[in-house]
Amino acid sequence: MPGTRKLGKATDNRIAMLRNLTTQLLEFGKIETSVAKAKEVRALADKMITLGKANTLQSKRQALSYITKEDVVYKLFNEIAPKYAERNGGYTRIIKIGPRRGDACEMAFIELV
Repeated sequence: MPGTRKLGKATDNRIAMLRNLTTQLLEFGKIETSVAKAKEVRALADKMITLGKANTLQSKRQALSYITKEDVVYKLFNEIAPKYAERNGGYTRIIKIGPRRGDACEMAFIELV
């Protein structure tokens, strides 16, 4: 269930961080982050791609209210979502890459399938 991890941050900081990570994932296709953050971002990115598949004015407005860049919303609705038209979920993949050197936090790549 998304939103159950606190990630050691206050609510407003956590929401801003997850919005930013989701925007970056949709913009670049692959990002490196901690495993806990990647698991949270996976649910949010899947919801955004599902909105993109609907391709209605309401879904575009909902995506614009969450994603922080307009060109990423355009890319979501015109490039990313049509690729997943026949797929029923599971749009992202998490690949664990081992601990971070500084604090031994488990790191992972999250990417679009």
